[in-house]
Amino acid sequence: MTKTEQPKRSIAEWITFSIASFILATIVILVGYTWLNEKNQPPVLSVTKKQTIREVNGQFYVPFEVVNSGGDTAESVQIMAELMIDGKVTETGEQQIDFLSSGESEEGAFIFSHNPRQGQLNLRVGSYKLP
Repeated sequence: MTKTEQPKRSIAEWITFSIASFILATIVILVGYTWLNEKNQPPVLSVTKKQTIREVNGQFYVPFEVVNSGGDTAESVQIMAELMIDGKVTETGEQQIDFLSSGESEEGAFIFSHNPRQGQLNLRVGSYKLP
């Protein structure tokens, strides 16, 4: 039996191999970096009034924004609003956000028949569940 000689690699093959190796190494490094720096924290949800209240046809629109500044995703985020006038709860509202991932925000509005400027409006996150 004779020993077969393998042909030498061309410059194009070496360049292609180098580029493919570089891309593979970059992907492995990025996946490792993401895995090591992943936030394993529960959702941290906050809600704020977004803009000024506007009135249209006797209804008062109160825009809000809810933000998840935590690490995990929150599902079924419940936002609650309570309008108190003269120390009594006159109206309440509830919103449901289906999905809020880490760093994500959503906007919406509560609609009241009484003017929220005449009382105290409280917005809060009522609940959420983990996926």
